[in-house]
Amino acid sequence: MKPAATASIGVIGGSGLYEMEDLHRVREVRVTTPFGPPSDAVVVGELEGVRVAFLSRHGRGHRLSPSEINYRANVYALKKLGVSRIISVSAVGSMKEALHPGHVVIPDQFYDHTKRRIGTFFEKGVVAHVAMADPVCRDEASKLAEAARQCGATVHPGGVYLCIEGPQFSTRAESLVYRQWGVDVIGMTNLPEAKLAREASLCYATMALVTDFDCWHPGHDAVTVETVIATLRRNVALSREVIRAAVPKLEGARPCACVRAIEAAVITAPGRIPAAARKRLAFLLGTPPAGKKGR
Repeated sequence: MKPAATASIGVIGGSGLYEMEDLHRVREVRVTTPFGPPSDAVVVGELEGVRVAFLSRHGRGHRLSPSEINYRANVYALKKLGVSRIISVSAVGSMKEALHPGHVVIPDQFYDHTKRRIGTFFEKGVVAHVAMADPVCRDEASKLAEAARQCGATVHPGGVYLCIEGPQFSTRAESLVYRQWGVDVIGMTNLPEAKLAREASLCYATMALVTDFDCWHPGHDAVTVETVIATLRRNVALSREVIRAAVPKLEGARPCACVRAIEAAVITAPGRIPAAARKRLAFLLGTPPAGKKGR
């Protein structure tokens, strides 16, 4: 059963964006999931006439490191609230000369370089293989880029987001190797988030806010928390403005394949799925648990 408070657009706020001050008629919701508690209470309210659910990825006060975030609970909680699209707001380092601190990148690809994270809802007796060739919803990404331009941001559509484990920043050797891979930005949190959103049949796109040049650039100091925070403070105001402009564009029907992502992805024979797994995943699969009838 869904909680009483529902929303159609979800916003996951990264470093620096811990609350959405522009929301009206706000209600905090503590969502329970089969995968444990989300990072924080979900704040549901109205923005430009659209119901929006905001979740602080690291928890208010920035209490969770990238490896400690319960990504499964976060994505599940938003879907349980009725969310069909997720806007991920993320602080990133630039790996290219043209991407300066303060710029906005809307990546269309991810490279997963994490090591310690659970990247799927489907385990313990049930296996699913969703398509991830194009991990970002093109419709959502284009509308997010349009909104950012509308707000006067310098926008770079497309590019590869490299997700490292963290919580440490890169060594200089690592940063130089990543540059050779041709990635555009580097962060610590968008995976497995994007994979889980796809498994949950949700649209997903990232507004990556550049804060630094990592440590590869000879003309800039190595990245520190102080430099990141200084740029973050400027970026947060921009991110709120972009979200306000993007939300009305994203409301309504989804003309993309994201809504059908889980269809035909489950490879386990139906008769071999354990009852416990069927119950745990019924909401994601859109089917009632065994013994219950759908409407």
